[in-house]
Amino acid sequence: MLTCFKAYDIRGRLGEELNEDIARRIGRAFVDGLAARRVVIGRDCRASSEALAAACIEGLVAGGVEVLDLGLCGTEEMYAAVTDLAADGGIEVTASHNPMDYNGMKLVRAGSAPLDTATGLAAIRALAEGPALPDVPGGRVVPATGARAAYVARVLSFVDVSALRPLTVLVNAGNGAAGPTFDALAQALEERGAPLTFVRLHHEPDGSFPHGIPNPLLPENQPVTAEAVRAARADMGVAWDGDFDRCFLFDETGRFIPGEYIVGLLAQVFLAKEPGATIIHDPRVVWNTQDGVAKAGGQAVQARTGHAFLKQALRDTGAVYGGEMSAHHYFRDFMCCDSGMIPWLLVAELMGRSGAPLSALVSERMAAFPSSGEINFRLEDPAGAVARVEAAFAGLDPVRDETDGLSLDFGNWRLNLRRSNTEPLLRLNVEAKGDPAMVAQRVEEIHALVRADG
Repeated sequence: MLTCFKAYDIRGRLGEELNEDIARRIGRAFVDGLAARRVVIGRDCRASSEALAAACIEGLVAGGVEVLDLGLCGTEEMYAAVTDLAADGGIEVTASHNPMDYNGMKLVRAGSAPLDTATGLAAIRALAEGPALPDVPGGRVVPATGARAAYVARVLSFVDVSALRPLTVLVNAGNGAAGPTFDALAQALEERGAPLTFVRLHHEPDGSFPHGIPNPLLPENQPVTAEAVRAARADMGVAWDGDFDRCFLFDETGRFIPGEYIVGLLAQVFLAKEPGATIIHDPRVVWNTQDGVAKAGGQAVQARTGHAFLKQALRDTGAVYGGEMSAHHYFRDFMCCDSGMIPWLLVAELMGRSGAPLSALVSERMAAFPSSGEINFRLEDPAGAVARVEAAFAGLDPVRDETDGLSLDFGNWRLNLRRSNTEPLLRLNVEAKGDPAMVAQRVEEIHALVRADG
């Protein structure tokens, strides 16, 4: 049994859970599971990714397919290439922000559509766990010529370069995969006359991650970008995770802007361009997005947390944009996939159009809908902890929602408690209406309940 298969991707500890033999089996199973003839593959810069990608390619070739090898790239470049090169599926070898001893794969089918247990992932797993599949002649590897240029053109299609004003932008690639792709994007912006100046930090890909694994969502990882923003006197800071499908923003003071407020900001950007459009959001922190979308005349629709579920919701509803508080941002016109490069460009355009600094664009919303940020608990009995929280607040007669985990709405504050899809964690989010003290109080109460022995 392969334990590296999760709800909507592959992730496991190197060695027993994921190794080159397993990667080869997954590649071979991917071919038969999707009846594929052409497959795109890319990888991040982790030390183990090159060998795992090579083994996966071996399995794909053994299945008789044409393999389009992107080499080092971001996950979103794989998504774009699957559509641009009319492939039957794509694989990105990446562990994103997981610890050093992990790696994984993100998979899509034709049209860059998501794969989960209901749409082919279970079949691929069964084939990978089963008897060895026979080799099929005719497989070969070819370079993915023009893929990055096509990707850059797609990203820039979202932005009106003429609306940009002079800005200094601090970019922190975290020694992940973002650097080379960003450079291609920056060159194209320069050629189009964009008045942007970039200051680069930890820019070179380095699988040893000398400055730590790039996960800007962790509070302890944010000061380095914040300090660099202030030192450069930048108008905005941007930091990415390892495969740069998430981007995190800092305002001109170096303040980290939590993801839910960027979701609300981007929703307004798209609703200005497409009045009445649908916006997708996840269930963890919702009030800022719902309020902003309603005021802008749009329709807010909730979907389960996780990239496969958000992407499918965009496809099902025709939504123009969807966002998660974890800094995944999805775009209908980017194959309904997430991108870490499009969001900061759209924010830069909004800053240009409004003439306002980023701090002014978000401060009022942050005050109106304060939130706790995601708080993680490692527990032996997460179900028992959820039951204790539910019982403790039952007397307040909350509105209950089980779209993803347990959400309880008390009118002036709200909580979401859910198990992670990818890690052994219980995750808590609390939000309130204009009352940060309420958030702090409720977090303290829930923390005690979660940690209680029962």
